[in-house]
Amino acid sequence: MIYVEEIAASILLLLWVVFVITFLTKNLYRVMVKRGLEHYVAVYYNRKVIHILTGGLCAALVPVVFKSFILPLSMSLLLAAFLLYNHRKAKIMRWFQTEDNTYEVSFCIMWGLIISLGWILGDGDFRIGIMPVIFMSVGDAITGIVRNAIYKRRTKSWWGNLAMAVFSINVGIIVGVAGVIAGAVASLVEHLEFKIIDDNVLVPATSFLVLLLAKMLAPWSLAL
Repeated sequence: MIYVEEIAASILLLLWVVFVITFLTKNLYRVMVKRGLEHYVAVYYNRKVIHILTGGLCAALVPVVFKSFILPLSMSLLLAAFLLYNHRKAKIMRWFQTEDNTYEVSFCIMWGLIISLGWILGDGDFRIGIMPVIFMSVGDAITGIVRNAIYKRRTKSWWGNLAMAVFSINVGIIVGVAGVIAGAVASLVEHLEFKIIDDNVLVPATSFLVLLLAKMLAPWSLAL
C-alpha cells in the first residue's frame, strides 16, 4: 500500500533532483568555466555534486519517509529513462552529461535496484541496501573530487580511493564490522576499471553482496 505522505515525499524529492540537475549544477558549471576550469573538469565536478546532493541525500531519507521500495524504485527508473532519452535524442545536458558514456543512467538504475533488493532481502534492515548506495553516491563522489582536484581529468588514483576509504569505512561503522569491510571493499573495487561495467555498478553491487552475506552467514557482524 502506498500512502499519501509517500507520494508527497516522492514529488518533493523529484523536484529537488530536477532542481539540482537543471538549475544548480548548470549555474555551477558556468561559474567553474568562468573561473578557468576546462569543460570536462567542470562536468566531472558537477557529476559528483549530483551524486552527493541527489543520490546521497535521497538515499539517507528513504528509510525515514517511505514505507516500501516501490516509489523510490519508480523514481530512479523514471530518471534513468529521462537521462537515457537525452542520450538517444542527442539532447544531453552538457554541464554534466557526456556523449561518450551513460554512467549517470546506470547510477540511477543501481540506486533504485540496490535499495529495493536491500528492502526485500534485508528483513527490515534497510541499511543493507542504503549503505552501498551511500558508498556509490558519496564515497565515489569524494574519490572523484580528489582525483579531479589533483589531475584535472578523469583518471584512476589511489589518492582518491584512500579518501573514499576514509569516508566509507567510517560511515560503514554504523552497520558494524560488516559495514567496515563493505566500505573497504567498495573503496578498493572503485579503482578497478572495465569497459563493460562502470563503478556505479561495481561499487554498490560488491558492497551490497558483502552486507547480504554477512547478514546470512555472520549476523553478529552487523551492529543492531
